[in-house]
Amino acid sequence: MISVIILTKNEEQDLPMCLDALHWTDDIHILDSGSEDTTLDIAAKYNAKISYNAFKSFGDQRNFALDNIDAKYDWILFLDADEVATPPFVAAISKAIETAPQEVAGFYCCWKMMLEDTWLKRSDSFPKWQFRMLRKGRARFTDFGHGQKEGEIDGVLEYIKEPYLHYSFSKGWTQWIARHNKYSSDEAVARFNDAPPFKNIFSSNTSVRNPALKSWLTKTPGWPLLRFTYAYFIKLGFLEGTPGFIISANMAYYEFLIQIKIRELKRKKI
Repeated sequence: MISVIILTKNEEQDLPMCLDALHWTDDIHILDSGSEDTTLDIAAKYNAKISYNAFKSFGDQRNFALDNIDAKYDWILFLDADEVATPPFVAAISKAIETAPQEVAGFYCCWKMMLEDTWLKRSDSFPKWQFRMLRKGRARFTDFGHGQKEGEIDGVLEYIKEPYLHYSFSKGWTQWIARHNKYSSDEAVARFNDAPPFKNIFSSNTSVRNPALKSWLTKTPGWPLLRFTYAYFIKLGFLEGTPGFIISANMAYYEFLIQIKIRELKRKKI
């Protein structure tokens, strides 16, 4: 069996959908960071165990969960409230832990980004990998940009290729834009202060390669326009209709925000 930990703050809209899909486990934990809506009432109705920690960063929050939540099982899956573990995904992770050699400390997972019931397979460059499932006591997280990635690992990491569903736009574009305005500030600081060496671009490990690509591509003149061109035309995002155009345009805008915030950081440093 697998324990599930969900990070929340004001997730009354998305949490029921996430919890409805977790009937296969009897160990669900909510780590809340100060919800003011009915999130905790919803969690209680699903018999989820509730903990609290003030939010500092995603890496810190996940490590707090590992240190302070008494997970029932040896394997822990981290989900966000706007994510859904589909039956094929559950079958894949169950098989993965049953057959995992002892040296495997955890798994990268990937998502299907959903917008208006459309899977943004092309415009979101599927698959994108995140470290989400780990063997208890064998892995930690570290902050990266606005999110997190794997930190100290006691063993090796493998990949689960069957995706879960991610409804990043479920709360509407006003919320998405406000959230990504903040995320772009965090990304700008990370890419400006902690740019990985250029050689990392050629790494076979996506967790090493992608941060380097982000940092170095940000320095390219016209990168936001190139980002749109890549997603919408080269990756065939236009085949995904209006949702493909919307996400391609908004991710280009996100990269534009990061660029101008890096420019601002440089001017302050002069």
